[in-house]
Amino acid sequence: MLANNVANASTGGYKCDREFYSLYVAPEADSSPTSTMPVIQRPWTDFSPGLLSSTRNPLDLALSGKGFFAVDGPSGPLYTRNGSFRLAKGGQLTTADGYTVRSTDGTSLTLQGSGPIQIAADGTVTQDGVTVGQLQIADFTSTAGLVKQGSNYFQTADTSMVPLAAQGTSVEQGQLEASNAGTSESAVRLISVMRQFEMLQKAVSLGAEMNRQAVEQVAKVGS
Repeated sequence: MLANNVANASTGGYKCDREFYSLYVAPEADSSPTSTMPVIQRPWTDFSPGLLSSTRNPLDLALSGKGFFAVDGPSGPLYTRNGSFRLAKGGQLTTADGYTVRSTDGTSLTLQGSGPIQIAADGTVTQDGVTVGQLQIADFTSTAGLVKQGSNYFQTADTSMVPLAAQGTSVEQGQLEASNAGTSESAVRLISVMRQFEMLQKAVSLGAEMNRQAVEQVAKVGS
């Protein structure tokens, strides 16, 4: 998990994973608090926003506030915070992976020619003064039902989850959202985990050596 966070520290719109702890209780444990120990129960995704940086590319978009860009994935709608878009040969606005960006009416956004593109804060797309459509900015009552599909996409785990229109969210043209995975923090934690693993290896080796010596001493006394 930490290695994946480090690898995606420069991936636009990436949301890092963190661990959720619970207490492990040994089967033979009594009511003593020393019989419990922390254990990682499951990972969870940190949806906190990343920093916005200016690119001056009119097809680079960022979200200031909650919500996700909606795109058409291979098996249904996907949601992403990575607004590094481009134009396909047919004029469709797509992600770097070729997924078409969805408009509020559920269709793909298609631009004509090479005229200047303006995207308003509410996601309305205009070209040469003509309104082309409006970006679908989706939000959910709870992000707990979103699961990762690759590094930058999310999918609803429950088909009953219905995306809502994001409230109070502004589309920022010519900007991109950075990853919220802190490179330094993830690297330090990764090194710490490796050091702990090495310590546990040494403890296991010491325990095996103590057992070996105990067996040899008992054999000597018996002889």
